[in-house]
Amino acid sequence: MTPKLKINSFHYDNVIKKVSDSFDAQPLFVFRFNLSRENEYITGGGGVSGKTLRIATESGNTETLSLEDIEDIEYIQYVGCAAIEYSLEGKRFELCRSDMKNAVSLQNTVKRLKAIQSGRNIGRFSTDEDETACPNCGTPYRSGSRVCPNCANRKKLFVKALPIAKPFMGKIILSLVMFFMVTGLSIFAPFVTRELIDGYLKVKDGTPGTTTGFFLVIAAMVAVTLLSTVISAVRQILLVRVGNKMTVSLREKVYRKVQEMSLSGISKRTAGEIITRITHDTDVVRDFLMSVLPDILRIGLTFMGGCIAMFILNWKLTLLILLPIPLVVMIFYFIRNFMQSIYTRQWHAESSVNTLLHDVFSGIRVVKVFGTEKYESMRFDKAAKKVADISKKNERTWNTIMPFAFFLLGIGEYAVLLFVGVRIINGQMTLGDLTLFMSYVSLLYGPIRQAAFLPRQFARGMTSLAKIFDLLDEEPEITDDSEAVNKEFVGNIRLNKVNFGYNNYEDILKNISVDINKGEMVGLVGRSGVGKSTLINLVMRLYDVTDGSITIDGVDIRKYEQHCLRSQVGVVLQETYLFRGTIYSNIAYALPGCTPEDVIRASKLASAHQFIMKLPDGYNTIVGERGQTLSGGEKQRIAIARAILRNPKILILDEATASLDTKTEKQIQDALNKLIAGRTTIAIAHRLSTLRNATKLVVLEKGEIEEVGTHDQLIANGKRYFKLVMAQRQMSKMKKN
Repeated sequence: MTPKLKINSFHYDNVIKKVSDSFDAQPLFVFRFNLSRENEYITGGGGVSGKTLRIATESGNTETLSLEDIEDIEYIQYVGCAAIEYSLEGKRFELCRSDMKNAVSLQNTVKRLKAIQSGRNIGRFSTDEDETACPNCGTPYRSGSRVCPNCANRKKLFVKALPIAKPFMGKIILSLVMFFMVTGLSIFAPFVTRELIDGYLKVKDGTPGTTTGFFLVIAAMVAVTLLSTVISAVRQILLVRVGNKMTVSLREKVYRKVQEMSLSGISKRTAGEIITRITHDTDVVRDFLMSVLPDILRIGLTFMGGCIAMFILNWKLTLLILLPIPLVVMIFYFIRNFMQSIYTRQWHAESSVNTLLHDVFSGIRVVKVFGTEKYESMRFDKAAKKVADISKKNERTWNTIMPFAFFLLGIGEYAVLLFVGVRIINGQMTLGDLTLFMSYVSLLYGPIRQAAFLPRQFARGMTSLAKIFDLLDEEPEITDDSEAVNKEFVGNIRLNKVNFGYNNYEDILKNISVDINKGEMVGLVGRSGVGKSTLINLVMRLYDVTDGSITIDGVDIRKYEQHCLRSQVGVVLQETYLFRGTIYSNIAYALPGCTPEDVIRASKLASAHQFIMKLPDGYNTIVGERGQTLSGGEKQRIAIARAILRNPKILILDEATASLDTKTEKQIQDALNKLIAGRTTIAIAHRLSTLRNATKLVVLEKGEIEEVGTHDQLIANGKRYFKLVMAQRQMSKMKKN
């Protein structure tokens, strides 16, 4: 069931507006589809308000249904397309259909419709949430991006880019003044050359020019050239300095934005993609603002100055020289979008290479363990070859178009030779006039030739601008309240009817209510995927709850400053991340400004001091990226030392001993017991025996609380916790045997 026809442009706005306007109230959400039941491409949209579902197409067909009457609604995937189907009065119907590019939108639409049917308040949704491709041109979005470089509003991007250059505007204006001076000198120089030829090198009426005058003209030419060279050099140095400062400023701005972004916003993008935006794209934008835009101005002013000078000298010849230019300009105009699209593809390919490199080097240990060096080399070769192929194709396209454009410009030069040469032979013009006009031809055509490279540079600049502002314009989901609280915690935590889903229409946690008093240790128990780690992410406010509330000492955590909250919460994770640097710096990372004595004290409490001192350089030992030079137990002890140094009121342990052997686990558990003492603790543990001494255990199943009690109480109940413990004991016996 593959589509019969493909179109490249989908215009949904009118259909969506039609659906939205048909409701009495603002719709909860709208969605799009692009196939008819006959698999013909169409433009269609739908929306839901209250319990009313309505769809419409560009041809004017509409269909209205009540969600209360619909018995069942499902997402169905076919070969090459997907559909939403529903049951009504025992019969099966198809609501709408779309190609696979929009399949995600249909999947999420079904989940939302089911949530509304069940009576849940799902809030309102943006039309763009489920888009996987640009609705205007059909170009697929890149990972983590909702910007289409082909359709980005260039005027808006340009206006957004101006504030980047604002702090350096004084020096930029100074460079423009210098440029005007150089342009004026370049327009004046041909007159000096003509004077040299006609006044001193050519004999007039049998009388040669004077030697003194000749040397004066030569001196004038040298002075003009020297002055132009000095001004250009000073201007270039100024631009380099401003450009470097602008790059640093822009990179800091982008990096700060990444740090401010919510975890959900960062996770939508690959690490390689973010690195590319901070490094490569900022360089491209710098070049765009400091080179491309000034070049456009320089080329335009030089061209205008040359035209004015030539019109004053000979307007007929000027028109002859300008004759090929409209043709060249038309070529540039018609290829501008094409050039932007092909260089956007090249950017994506280069970004993919960066992502691949980041993944491989981050997981180099896995590569070595599985002996997949050749496979990874093949993957890189394939990605690098793709970049090379795209680049080769782009350059081949560019170098096919440009020689033709330059040939058209060459016609103008030959026209000048023909026009002036005939008049020199007839005694109507001089050799100096020919030199003057040929100089001005170069002055006119030089900028045009340089302008030939602007579409490519402009396309690269606009693409990188779109990528950077896609990131800079993203609003963080986690923000501080205008009246945020900053105070020291006591350590009492309450989760009150908490619901949460990474998508608002699909909850992972449902109606979670737990009280944790100061100094208590609560263990979270359940199978993988039931929401244990999600729950502690909510306590740390890496995400906000969908419904309900989480309070610390009676204050909703959304009312605390984020720094206040996280500075009083310590975390020990299963996967300990150590930065490349010394052991000392990794421990001290938890408390900037701490003393060496503080670090050593924390290390001793974490049972880490002894193994650290056995290392060649002690606390100054350099650990590799992710701490690859240390064992799992050593890394965990450093993580515990880091948590102790922070001296948190609330402690979170997420599978802190899951990947360790029994002996190492006992050592780590002893260190954890010192850390837990007197602190409110939430723990997730793979080995349930480590939670035996918890104040209470919370057993989760399918995102809901199934049991709450102490270890002994839950064993006595004989329900899910009892089954999990028995299963682990049985597994331990099998391993021993």
